Order: sequence, then C-alpha cells, then structure tokens
Amino acid sequence: MKSLNFFRKSMFFTLGLILAFSCSNDDDANIPDVGTLNIVELAISSPDLSNLVAALQRADLVSALQTDTFTVFAPTNAAFDAFLSDNGFASLNDVPVDVLKQVLLNHVIEGEFNSSSLTTEYKSTLATESSTSNNLSIYINTSSGVKLNGNSSVSAPNLKASNGVVHVVDKVIGLPTVVDFAIADETFSTLVSALTRNDLTFDYVTTLSTPNGTDPAPFTVFAPTNAAFTDLLTELGAATLDDIDEPTLKATLDLHAVAGANVLAASLTDDMTVTTLGGDITANVTGGATLTDANGRVSEIIVTNVQAANGVIHVINKVVLPELPKNIVGVALDTPILSNLVAALQAADGDLVSILNGVGPFTVLAPTNEAFTAFLSDNGFASLGDVPTDVLAQVLLNHVIAGSALKSTDLTGLGSGYTSTEATGAGGNKMSLFFDTSSGVTFNGISNVDTPNIEATNGVIHIVDAVIGLPNIVDHAVANPNLTSLVGALTNGGNTTFTDLLSTPGEFTVFAPTNDAFTAFTNPNGNDLNDILSNHVVAGATAVSSGLTNSYVKTAATFGDTSNNLSLYINTDSGVTLNGVSTVALPDIIASNGVIHAVDAVIDIPTIVTFATADPTFSTLVDALTILTPATDFVATLSTPNGTNPAPFTVFAPTNDAFAAITVPAEPVLTQVLLHHAIGGLNVTSGDLNNPGDTTAPSLEGDNLTITLPGSGDNIAYLTDGSGVSDIGIIAVDVQAGNGVIHVINKVAIPNLTN
Repeated sequence: MKSLNFFRKSMFFTLGLILAFSCSNDDDANIPDVGTLNIVELAISSPDLSNLVAALQRADLVSALQTDTFTVFAPTNAAFDAFLSDNGFASLNDVPVDVLKQVLLNHVIEGEFNSSSLTTEYKSTLATESSTSNNLSIYINTSSGVKLNGNSSVSAPNLKASNGVVHVVDKVIGLPTVVDFAIADETFSTLVSALTRNDLTFDYVTTLSTPNGTDPAPFTVFAPTNAAFTDLLTELGAATLDDIDEPTLKATLDLHAVAGANVLAASLTDDMTVTTLGGDITANVTGGATLTDANGRVSEIIVTNVQAANGVIHVINKVVLPELPKNIVGVALDTPILSNLVAALQAADGDLVSILNGVGPFTVLAPTNEAFTAFLSDNGFASLGDVPTDVLAQVLLNHVIAGSALKSTDLTGLGSGYTSTEATGAGGNKMSLFFDTSSGVTFNGISNVDTPNIEATNGVIHIVDAVIGLPNIVDHAVANPNLTSLVGALTNGGNTTFTDLLSTPGEFTVFAPTNDAFTAFTNPNGNDLNDILSNHVVAGATAVSSGLTNSYVKTAATFGDTSNNLSLYINTDSGVTLNGVSTVALPDIIASNGVIHAVDAVIDIPTIVTFATADPTFSTLVDALTILTPATDFVATLSTPNGTNPAPFTVFAPTNDAFAAITVPAEPVLTQVLLHHAIGGLNVTSGDLNNPGDTTAPSLEGDNLTITLPGSGDNIAYLTDGSGVSDIGIIAVDVQAGNGVIHVINKVAIPNLTN
C-alpha cells in the first residue's frame, strides 16, 4: 500500500508542476523562442519552467537532454506545485530520485514533433517499465488541441530549441497505468463501461491500477475496441452491456488480463497457452497475431505494445469469451457418438451446419453412429459418400423441428400427435413427423429416444437410435396406432395392391378412416372392401386442407368394370366433409408422396342419392324427390345398386336456381318432371356422347332427352327436353356415383305434358 500511495503521490506531483505553467498569456510571453538554445537552456531561460529545471538537475537528466533530438512536454511551475501537493510532498527534494527521473522521462519523446505533426496515436517516451525496461507509451489526442494521456494539455506549443522542440503543458504527466490508457483512449470507452459496471463483484479499476512490483502487477491486457463490443452484443443478441449477466461479464473481462507478466508482442508464439485471470486462451502469430478462445473464436491483435508503467496493452478486434453453452452444432461436435451426424451435416446440400448454427430454436433428433451405420446398410450404401447429397439433406432435415425446443416432457404431455419437420414433403409442404409417448418417445414408429433433453443455446437435442427416413403414406399409416384398422384392411389376405401403390413416388391424397370409423362401419350395401378403400384415395394431387373448396374430385375407385373413376364431393362450409358422411378429424399429415387426412367415418361407395343429398346445390331437387312426391320412392329407386334394374342411371340434376326459375307443379306433374331427368340402364358420361352432334336416349318418364355437343359459354353442352326446349345448359358433367352418373343442368327439363 505504501508503494501504491507513493506512486500516486509522484503522479500528482507531476500534474501540479504542469498547472503552474499554464497561468496566462503573460506567462507565455516570458518564454523565449530561441532556436539557438538547447532544450535545457531554453527551460533555464524560461522563468515558468524553473521547477522543471530543478527537477532535471535533481534527477541528473540535464546532460541527457542537451545532445540528441527530443520533443519535450514541459510542465509549468504551477503544474509541479500541484503535483507535489497532490502527492503529499512538501518540496521537490521529497520526491525519490528514481521516481522523479521516470516521471520526467515520461515527458520526453525521441525526435522532433511540432504540434502540426502530432496526430491521435501512441508514441514511446524515454521512461521505462521496470520488469522489461520497455519504453512507456504516451497517448496523444489531437481531436481538440493536444492532450496527453487524457489529463495534460499543451498550453504553449512549438518552442523551438536547437535539439528539438518544447511544448509547455498544464499538468505533470504521471506514470500511466493500464487503466489510465483505457480511460484516456476513446477507443476503449465501452471497455471502461464494462470494467466499471456497478454490479460487478470484482474491482477491476483498483486491481489494474496496482503499481508495478506489487502483486498482482504487472499486467498484460488484451483490450477490445468499441467496435469489438458492438459486434459482441450482436453475436449474443443483446441490446446493451446491461443485457449481459454479471457472471458472464466478469468471466469475459477476466479473460482479457494476465497477471504477473508484462508480455510483449515479440514474446508471443504459435500455439502459445496464455493463462489469463479467467483461464487459458491460445495465442498464434503466423499470418498475424491472434487469440483463440475456448469457443474457437479468433480475435486479431491489431495494435501491440501499448506500454504502461504497470503493464502492457494489446488492442484486439473481437471480445474473447469464456466457454459458452454450445449451440446444437457445438454439442454435436463434442458428442463422439454423433460424429456421423456431424459428417452428414457437413456433406449434405443446403449448408445445414449454418442452419443449425442459427438462432433457432430447434428440436433436433440426433441419430447415433450406429443408427447411421444401419441406415446405410439398409439402403444399400457402402458409405455416407454414396448417399446423394440432396437426399441426405432431406433425410437430415426430417430430424429438425424448427420454431420450438420441445423437451421430452412437452411431448409426453401431448401423448401422441404430429409436428412438422424442415424436410420438404409432397407439394412443397413440410414433412409431418408422428410422435408417440405411450412407451418412451418414438418417432414415426421406428426411432426411439435414447438420451433426451440435451440443451443447447439454440434448442434441444434428443439422441435417437434410428435414422428417420422420409416417410411415404404407408409409413405414416403404419406408424399411427389409430390407423391400424386401415392398415389391416389395406393388407387383408396378404393384399399388397394398396401398399405398393401408396409407397410409390407420386402424389396422393388419402382420406384415412380411424380405428373408430372402421369399428362403426357395417358395410350396409355389401360393397367390395377394396372398392371402398379405393374410394378414399385421390391420385395425382397433394390436396392439403387449406386448398380444399366445395368441389368434386376423382378417387381411385371406378364405376363397375369401367375406367370411370368415382367422384368424391368435398364440402368446406364447416370443416371438411366428404360425401356428406365423413368429416376430416386430423388434416394434413404430409408424406413424401402425398397427404393423409384422418376421417371419422368410412366413405362408402356413393349412389346418385348420396351426391344429391351431400351437395347443397341440389337441396331443392332433394325436397322435390322426397317431401313433394311422397307417393313415389325416388330415393329407393335412385339408390338401386349397379347391375340391378333400373340402374345404372344417367341423371340430369337441376340446380336450386333452376328450380327457383319455375313454378313447381303439383305432385302428379312433378313426378313426371322428375322422372324426365333420369335415363335408366345407362351410365352415359361426357366421353360417350357424339361430339360434335346429338345423343338421344329415353328418360324414365318416356320422352326422349337429346344432348348436343359442343356447348357455348358456361354451357359444356345443351339438353333438349320432351317439350322441345333446347337451350337447357349442361354446366357440369361426370359426377360419377357407384350406380350412375350425374350431369348438372341450369334449367328444369319439362316432358311433353300433352301425351
């Protein structure tokens, strides 16, 4: 403590000496500008520099300043007086000679520098650091006048001497500590803010001000610039230093100081371990001096050997950080059983390493090395290099859930269900992933979590025992225990037709009945199960729920022995309903070759009545067929199975608007009108018609109906009824049921009521 106080006293003594000189313009007038006088002679001839002369004489520096060329910053008498007072000295004779000598030499720079040639920079004085004899630095700031080490200003510049130049200063320039330089140089203002934050549990300023020769001085300080701290805040996602918690900030600052050594740049070597207050970092010099922290981050040393009295500063362009909690890639790199995963991430298309280095959050299902070995073997690959890189990328992305860090407890709380991975499934949609927590945590029925909840800075990793391939529709159906009845039906009796079809590349939309749906289905019409199952498959499209509208689509089921695919009516007025009997309970299970929508009822083979009842476009027609004609059982007739007289039917179905345009007749006439809209015994599709030309067939009422192709405008074709009206527009065709076909018309057809 005595040495520290003495150091402070010597510094304040010098400051006081400077103050004495900078009194007034009258003082400046007493300083001769005589270029023939050497520096000491100039000082002797200047009354306001008499204390400086006395100090030079006591420190035996007079002769040293009379020969070579120097720039001297000369404190005034007032500056010396303040220095002595501030440091508790009664007179100049009370200052130890060795201290006084170093203080005076700290005002001397070799060479001649007029004020106009000075710039904001560090230069070396003749003062030395005790442990290395390295010359002390002086920080010159010319942004507003000339200021030295942040506390002494030039009051009278450019006094020419025969061996240099003298600049009179208003304070003695004490021997600087590393703290003095940090405070003086605006380049380190953020560092100073960090070192002085009021919640720190360590007093960096006091420690780093410790005089040389007193433990723990001297110091080697790696000082980050303001720009380095700005980059750090961006890297950490912090707005200000206050966003960094105290333990992290302290651990970071500790890594920037070495105690007990004044390590100059020339002493640094490649792969050199530098032991800081906070642990080891690594220095390298090949290609430029750098520091590497525990995270592999590299800081360049951009300014070296700023020498203070109690240590040396090297300026760096990146803040050195303690070992941080690792992100997902870092965790994988540090986990030996995930080395194949790391290699795969590096080999795959799409720069997946950079993606998983991102902010996240991500949930990553990480296959073990054994899992990758099995994957390669099962798929006929000799090595990872044999896997096409685009395929490999999609397989890996199928293990990544973006937007959330799902812990195993989160999944357990959900029980089972689907989430989306970053792999691209059919139609450009994100692939679905099924999880089941009924016994551990299993994904897609094939991959089990071995080690859950490995936390990373940007998410969570679950180590799994199998690679999760890109699932097709069959894979999804097999994985979901709520679809076991469907799988059993698809494979009944060793049948592979459906599994082969739905495992092939392409695009399919499958409406998959749940187990409960199959339990409730009694097959009342005795339809072939394969036909029923086919009626749940739409080939050639990945129809996600957001793209569905009130419309008809074609299924894989066909009418009788023909190639005419059955229609399926989709209604989206309230959820998604199919043929008016089955509702989508779980939409959009995305596979590599299509989409599954789980439905709550089996969709039986539709009849003409099924479509008429399901489609609200025909609600008036349904009323006419039922409520308004109770004497005739149209429903039973039009539900007749194909192959049973009078089925199949070709029905021309008037829309609600068509009925609204007429006065609906009484039951006897209405019955004949309705019979006039159906042809019995024929399933006449648009492809069966003469085009161009007419096609004529008798209706169930008896009068002929004639279809004329082509139509015009919104009319695909025209229908001529029994009364001779020929402008009835056919506006939709080929709604194919299991017992006939419907064509939609925009006017009610009227038979010849005179016969």
